[in-house]
Amino acid sequence: MDRMFRVLAFWTGIFAVMFYVGGEKMHVMALLFFAQFGFFLLLGYLRLSERMYMYIFGAYLTIFFAAFTYYTTFVMQTGAGH
Repeated sequence: MDRMFRVLAFWTGIFAVMFYVGGEKMHVMALLFFAQFGFFLLLGYLRLSERMYMYIFGAYLTIFFAAFTYYTTFVMQTGAGH
């Protein structure tokens, strides 16, 4: 299970670099993905039990979905001309 968190770290690192190269508007997203990269890399080397890894991943998904739902409902602008 620790290897899967290292794989997640690898892919979030790739996305972070791509966002960073994408221009000034993407720098905030790049920082967010660099933070996730560090989080996943740290977890990948902690050697926790598989149950603990599943609990942490479940908590991560819960926080992500709550934040994403908040952002898309209240913050993101929709409509023509934006």
